[in-house]
Amino acid sequence: MLDTRVETFLAVCETLSYTKAAATLHLSQPAVSQQVHALEQDYGVPLFIYQGRLLHLTAAGRTLERAATTVRNDDALLRQRIAAGGIDELPLRFGVTMTIGEFVVARPLARLLDLHPHADVRMEMANTSVLLARMRAGSINFALVEGFFDAREFDSAVLSVERFVPVCAVGHAFLREPRRLQDLLDERVLVREVGSGTRDALERQLATHGLSVDAFGHTVQVGGMQAILQLLELDAGISFLYEPVVAERIAAGGLREIDLEDFSVTHEFSMVWERGSAYESTYRSICEQLREGRTWKC
Repeated sequence: MLDTRVETFLAVCETLSYTKAAATLHLSQPAVSQQVHALEQDYGVPLFIYQGRLLHLTAAGRTLERAATTVRNDDALLRQRIAAGGIDELPLRFGVTMTIGEFVVARPLARLLDLHPHADVRMEMANTSVLLARMRAGSINFALVEGFFDAREFDSAVLSVERFVPVCAVGHAFLREPRRLQDLLDERVLVREVGSGTRDALERQLATHGLSVDAFGHTVQVGGMQAILQLLELDAGISFLYEPVVAERIAAGGLREIDLEDFSVTHEFSMVWERGSAYESTYRSICEQLREGRTWKC
């Protein structure tokens, strides 16, 4: 159970306003200020500073916020277990990114369900930034992501390592067969929305070549993986996707990988949870079971 002063501190973190935090907590503003000040005296450092009229967390405040949020979310998970009769298994409330949810997670999850047949499982799908926000809020306990995350805030274990490849329709006609990334810049490129792991991976790789998505002849943003795959097979452009996404369509003859001399990229798919969680060993065990599920024979 959190100290009431810490709960008050977190309310101020969420609102960045003593007045709004007081309204949320049904306290007076002086009471909120007094509790935060008492916490600052305990730690011996300021947790908030004003810049002009705006309230900001200090570096120490951000450190405390991360730690206190993890404790609060662990406490909520403990309460769920107690309410369920103190069962040993954790409720599996987790999120997956679109790529993992649509093309990777089925077999690993089937293995997990086989090992934990009575587990309370709730999986949701969203992009990386949304899932990280939901972890902070405590609505999910861990996430499977291909996107990038702050290792100061989240701990992780590797689920798999996947190739990230340029692809097009089998019959796509290039003016000349591309050999280098620069040769693709006249093409229409199909990309995911900002905040998705696939978009992040592409932007970071392009940056290593001094490029951005705007360097292509035409950029089309598409918010769904299936739509991108269908557009690719209809020869509406090229794209950069993870190998598990395109493997079946390449094998079926609808798509092909564009072989480039200067683009050989792999990226980790990771299971992430809040750093410092009391359930770290459990999360690592779950990740190992999911990893084993990639090759599990159902």
